[in-house]
Amino acid sequence: MKAAFAILLTLIVTTLTAQDKYTENMVKNIDASYKAQTVDEHQVTANAFERIAAAEKTRWEPFYYAAYNYVMMATVETEGAKKDSYLDLAVRNIDQAKAIKANDSEITALEGFVHMIRVTVDPMTRGQEYSGKAFRSFSTAVALNGENPRALMLMGQMQYGTAQFFGTPTTEACSTIQKSIEKFETFKPESPIAPQWGKAFAQGLKGNCK
Repeated sequence: MKAAFAILLTLIVTTLTAQDKYTENMVKNIDASYKAQTVDEHQVTANAFERIAAAEKTRWEPFYYAAYNYVMMATVETEGAKKDSYLDLAVRNIDQAKAIKANDSEITALEGFVHMIRVTVDPMTRGQEYSGKAFRSFSTAVALNGENPRALMLMGQMQYGTAQFFGTPTTEACSTIQKSIEKFETFKPESPIAPQWGKAFAQGLKGNCK
């Protein structure tokens, strides 16, 4: 009986230690992701998350953050073909995250972000298809979790860009952006590795609203 208890205790301690190391490694690389500003810096953290994902095949977060970094790379890249290649890598990681955690607001919002950046590669030919996909993703993300500030912020950004493109009022977009900021103020992440990005960006978007 004592031997069995000792084995069980060892297993528990080993599991908790592994979890702590996983969280510590994730937090370190998440922080690096949020601080990264260049394609090369985001590539370093994307690589780190893909290595973690290869070792932690049942966890969705490494795939999510790898995808997040590839999307960020696409936002700073100016060459269309390279943008698409980064977004393709983001989609690959998003699909793996979705396979682990289906119908998740954060993952769905990030997928919508990919569609939104696809539009920027060639707005005239891609606008109708990818704008529609982006709006559907953001609407689904909000429906899954109305408290998710990133889903609202990205929806507001898409609404604002669409209004500017067609020369229509940005009232609805600015209302959505304001709502996202209010949600950011009360947002409490589920864990140290839950997505927390976007507040500063939402505030920047609000600066465009008069």
